[in-house]
Amino acid sequence: MPSPRSPLSRLFTVLLAGLLAGLVLAVAALPSGLLGGFAARAALGAYADLPDALRTPAQPQRSYLYANDGTTLITTFYDVNRTDVPLAEIAPVMRQAIIAAEDRRFYSHGGADLRGIARALVANVAGGGTEQGGSTLTMQYVRNVLKTDPNRTAEQRQAATEQTVGRKLQEIRYANALEQSLSKDEILNRYLNIAYFGSGAYGVAAASQRYFGKAPADLTLGEAALLAGLVQSPEAYSPIDGDLDQALVRRAYVLDAMAETGAITAQQAAAAKAQAPTLRPTAQPNGCTATAQGHDDWGFFCDYLRRWWLTQPAFGSTPEEREQALRRGGYRVVTTLDPAIQETAQEQATKVYGYGNKRALPIAAVEPGTGRVLAMAVNRHYSLDDNPAGQANYPNTVNPLISGGASVDGYQAGSTFKMFTMLAALEAGKPLATGFEAPSRLPTRYASDDEGNCDGTWCPANANPQWMDGYRMMWDGFGRSVNTYFVWLAEQVGEDKVVEMAQRLGITFRAGSDAAFARDHAADWGAFTLGVAATTPLDLANAYATVAAEGTYCAPLPVVSVTTPDGGTVDVGQPECKRVLEPDVARAATDAARCPVGQQSAFGQCNGGTATAVDRIVGRPVAGKTGSSERNATETFVGFTPQVAVAGIAANPDDVTDLVGSAVQAKVIDAVARTIRTAVAGEPVRDFTAPSRKLVGDPQRPQPPRRTEPERREQREDRELPSDVLRWLRERG
Repeated sequence: MPSPRSPLSRLFTVLLAGLLAGLVLAVAALPSGLLGGFAARAALGAYADLPDALRTPAQPQRSYLYANDGTTLITTFYDVNRTDVPLAEIAPVMRQAIIAAEDRRFYSHGGADLRGIARALVANVAGGGTEQGGSTLTMQYVRNVLKTDPNRTAEQRQAATEQTVGRKLQEIRYANALEQSLSKDEILNRYLNIAYFGSGAYGVAAASQRYFGKAPADLTLGEAALLAGLVQSPEAYSPIDGDLDQALVRRAYVLDAMAETGAITAQQAAAAKAQAPTLRPTAQPNGCTATAQGHDDWGFFCDYLRRWWLTQPAFGSTPEEREQALRRGGYRVVTTLDPAIQETAQEQATKVYGYGNKRALPIAAVEPGTGRVLAMAVNRHYSLDDNPAGQANYPNTVNPLISGGASVDGYQAGSTFKMFTMLAALEAGKPLATGFEAPSRLPTRYASDDEGNCDGTWCPANANPQWMDGYRMMWDGFGRSVNTYFVWLAEQVGEDKVVEMAQRLGITFRAGSDAAFARDHAADWGAFTLGVAATTPLDLANAYATVAAEGTYCAPLPVVSVTTPDGGTVDVGQPECKRVLEPDVARAATDAARCPVGQQSAFGQCNGGTATAVDRIVGRPVAGKTGSSERNATETFVGFTPQVAVAGIAANPDDVTDLVGSAVQAKVIDAVARTIRTAVAGEPVRDFTAPSRKLVGDPQRPQPPRRTEPERREQREDRELPSDVLRWLRERG
């Protein structure tokens, strides 16, 4: 029912209507030939003078994010729920319904139906409300564009709907100009893609999904008639947010109109009226907290993609413009997320720690040679939901626990940083056979008053002296993770070279103290090789992916392709790669990295490892490294094949004093190894290339003294894993 109006408002409407009706009737009374010539001359040159939004529509559209298969929807981004579709993808009954409901003479007028306007104005004044609509579809399209054009001011958008003679005449002029330059079908297509259908749905594609959960090509006669009836009063007639009975009244009106125009028969109209509408309300996801149901873990990858997007000049000159492009640009984004790898990584992360555990196991997977991010998992819900008292960051959080950024600096990754020392040494010309009699403790040149110092100097120790001490080369120094060997090796090549190597492979120092030390005191950062700097699973996986790609570093990349609404391609999906290591250096480091995971180097020099279960789980050539930070505050494993690199770090993101303990290391190893296994399933088995003899050297070891049986027994006991860990491994198979 129309809202009551004041006498003054009613009087103004009558005067306006009378004035405009008189003008329109005067024009309409002209002979048809003269009228056609008048319209043509009035429109001459006018198309070039139209506002940009009418000549080149730039209406906001929803952007879609898909997994790497191009079909699995992750989420959408929008300010306005709208998606353009070509006319061929809109059911013919929908086109017929909107014409019957709003503009029966659409295909015969020149943009403005002058007699129809006059008739509607007179009827509306007489009825005291909006009894008839005088605007053609072309005029409605003009009004819709101008009132929603994001490039116009709020005052200009408001003026597009003002009840003034000047505004109405301008609307007619614009409509005539459009009709001189665009085909009827193109105007109809534009109209159907911009009209508001209520419940937040702009355009027929969004409306079809919102009300019926289907594409506009699949609309039935009854559904099309219901949608066409909504445009007169979208919110009031909405069948899910407004008045369903009124929506059905409007549907009946449209069906009768379709029968009168000959689009359908009276029998078809009656049959459609008799059918109750089958509504399937579908709320479109919006943003990273609205990922597909049951997949809130995808939100962490989505958030990483959004952060990446905001750095890309292709989408605007400022972060604000890029954000607007994501929400209004109508892009089709095929991401790098692999649903199968993500599922395994998420399953493994939550098996180690449940969602309600204050500790976390963030896991990242990266493709060597492209930098494509395949999975980002952690035992958290990506959600803004409240957490229980005292649980600031679990089970729900939107903090980037896997990629870092914002308030997340990362976590110490322990001995995984020995890779950077080994690479620096190899690059400096030291071969894999570089030997050193590694002691239990190694006095260094750095002053220290910490507990366990050696006469005032820092002296790192080996975690398991009986298994680690002795003459070591890079193979078994890396395989057994001998601290004193790698601190000594870093001294030989220069700690600053080790820090630079880590940065070259993509390790980012997000913690202010780490960045300052790397900038001002890298040459004196003796403990760097032991992994005291904070990093993230994504950085670590990508650094090891560089080794797997034989020295080719690729910036982490979350997209495969980005397509514009008109089918164009934005040039942001190509990997950005560069060579940062000689292939032989990377191959030599990989050869040593076979030792920790229970495999053998190409030169038979592996004699023990800290993650030997990996060989059995992955079942193909693989390499990697464990890492334990001081007092086992964190536990890390990173593994790689030529096709994938995966890293996981067990930590408490909110409390560095909460030590995860050594017992979880075997679980972290298992979780990462099983994620690798899923990632390479079905892929061809590829072996690593052996390094040249130049970087191997002469692996001649001095003969150690024979151990007595009691000594050998004691060594075996020291190397045994805790019984609970062994039991857990047996249960996992």
